[in-house]
Amino acid sequence: MNDWIWVKIAGIFGFLGVALGAFGAHGLKERLIALGTLATWETAVLYHLIHAAALLAVAGLKLASPWIGWCWVVGVTIFSGTLYLLSITGIKWLGAITPIGGLFLLAGWIVLIFASPK
Repeated sequence: MNDWIWVKIAGIFGFLGVALGAFGAHGLKERLIALGTLATWETAVLYHLIHAAALLAVAGLKLASPWIGWCWVVGVTIFSGTLYLLSITGIKWLGAITPIGGLFLLAGWIVLIFASPK
């Protein structure tokens, strides 16, 4: 998993995580407080950034399985994505989709546990 694509994706995730964190703290703060979803937004940012850093770290390990990266890409997109949308729209049913992303995040960690070097 030392392909540069994972480094690039980690960079994109890191950039977006910081940008969305700042946007939530400054541009959306009043709306998020009014909807009671500020903590939800912060959770989305936290998991987004943790997995950006983890993806960057794993990219340099020379592992045989690309599934770690793909699980985390799908997981962050679904988990954090649905939480971001729920936070700004207040559409509660999006929370029912969020655990699917969480399962992908967990799957990436499980694959990492059993991954072997190239």
